[in-house]
Amino acid sequence: MKMTDWFGMMAVVWCAAVACPIVAAPSSEDQKLADFFHQYLEGQLRQRPSLATELGDHRYDNKLDDISAEARARWKKECRATLEALPKAVQFAALSRDGQVDYEIFRQGLERSLWMMEQFDPWADDPRVYNQYLNDSVYLVLAQSTLPPEINVSNAIARMAFLPQVVAEAKRSLKNPPRVVVETAIRQNLGAIGFYEKTIFELAGRTAQTPRLKTAAAAVVPLLREYQQFLEKELLPRATGEWRIGRDKFNKKLEMTLQTGWDADTLLQMAEAEFARVEQELYLVSRQLWGVYFPGRVLPPDTPEGRRQTVEQVIQRVGQEHGKPSDLVRDARATVARIKQFISAADILRLPSPDRCQIIEMPEFQRGNSVAYMNSPPPLDPAASGYYAISPPPRDWPAERVKSFLEEYNQHMLQILTIHEAYPGHYVQHEYANRVPSLIRKVFASGVYIEGWAVYTEQMMLDQGYGAGDLRLRLNQLKFYLRAIANAILDHKMHCTQMSDDEALAFLTRRAFQSEGEARLKIIRSKQSSVQLSTYFAGRMAMYQLRQNLQQEMGDRFSLGRYHEAVLGCGPVPVKYLPELVRRQLATPAS
Repeated sequence: MKMTDWFGMMAVVWCAAVACPIVAAPSSEDQKLADFFHQYLEGQLRQRPSLATELGDHRYDNKLDDISAEARARWKKECRATLEALPKAVQFAALSRDGQVDYEIFRQGLERSLWMMEQFDPWADDPRVYNQYLNDSVYLVLAQSTLPPEINVSNAIARMAFLPQVVAEAKRSLKNPPRVVVETAIRQNLGAIGFYEKTIFELAGRTAQTPRLKTAAAAVVPLLREYQQFLEKELLPRATGEWRIGRDKFNKKLEMTLQTGWDADTLLQMAEAEFARVEQELYLVSRQLWGVYFPGRVLPPDTPEGRRQTVEQVIQRVGQEHGKPSDLVRDARATVARIKQFISAADILRLPSPDRCQIIEMPEFQRGNSVAYMNSPPPLDPAASGYYAISPPPRDWPAERVKSFLEEYNQHMLQILTIHEAYPGHYVQHEYANRVPSLIRKVFASGVYIEGWAVYTEQMMLDQGYGAGDLRLRLNQLKFYLRAIANAILDHKMHCTQMSDDEALAFLTRRAFQSEGEARLKIIRSKQSSVQLSTYFAGRMAMYQLRQNLQQEMGDRFSLGRYHEAVLGCGPVPVKYLPELVRRQLATPAS
């Protein structure tokens, strides 16, 4: 899922749809907290127009952030000052319980933001930060804003005038970043050039401002071409920075991100144990499919290597059931109708209406890290469209690598991916989040909750009967879940040990049964991020354990659909709050 971090923390996602959740009556102190946060957020939006656009506030769409070193120093100072002022402005003990949860989320978000700014300097180490301003800031104005189209075009033109300042700051601030992030920035900037040459006019559509738009875009293209030369000829040769963050920083960042009570070593042990369990399940499913795909051939021996060969060969044969690269987006759209029909028929939960999710081909400038993401309507502009973006194989890949990619995202895996990204995964969860009254929960959304919900839904849907017991679907679901577990193991070992690329590739291809193309992309992603890859497994385990505990507690009173709505009704909170909040919602009679 693609999410632009705000200080490495703010995952932003939402829309409307169902009844409001049940919350305790707010106290007057709750209003003080809401007012304090609103004042804080207003200041951030004025200073960070790109953030305002992401959140859906379009008052500043014709401006762009001051990203100078002086401005960045002010951001850090203001974050620290806000953290110090919070307990003086709001009395924690006087808050309702929901208010206390919001207070803690706000405080912890500020603490993590401040720690990230003190420990890392992406402005010097990661050119992708500037790419977000050079392309995303204009793209979102045209692609997602619900303002009248002519206003959006005018704002996009105005915003493009600030791009030379972004390029100048990038050249001034970038030092010796890791080579892997520069290589991705180079590919993304090439996509940005294509955006200003062609895609921007497709997004703008028929407009009286076409001549002005062409003039503005024509000025950006040479700017980005010159920046491309800087990235390739000046920055890449000196890109010798270290991408590993080390055990100490990894442990601290993991603790602040997960908020589960699990430290890095505990999570690794959990992941390795779960990995072994899922490996065994994969073998059992593969053994049942062996005779279907290899009639007359003897099953390999029941040894570690024989079991691996069985799974690998069955996965390889099932992977042949795929479409063409040009049909990847169309094929994803085809899966949506039957998935939504099953969700309604099986009362998995009540689907949001209207459905604002669009399935699109991922823009070139956003490719390079993952095959798909969900970019949902922002919280301050909930009527905007959401985008489930899918990336076809890069155009410069050789035929064999494209073939491997399509085998990975075969017709069965594509259904699992759609469950994860859209229904009932990210898109539905984001829609439910909009009905939560707390703006704090929407802005400081927990990535562990968000990713954990999406991974949880994959197995749940098949367990409830989606696919009518098709073992090929189950095979791909297990393989996809194994990937989430492998993410956590890879994340830890790449940053806390000296795991090499060859070792990582062998682990992902031989143990996690990933195609070489997918595995190489994941290795690149692991170098360009830290901790985020662990959120999938950690969140899924928290979600799964909560479901099991509450189902056992409630017995015959347990309703899966109402349970899911209670989980989503809490908003994207840190998972440590879910047991308390979900129990309270389920114990309160519906009005």
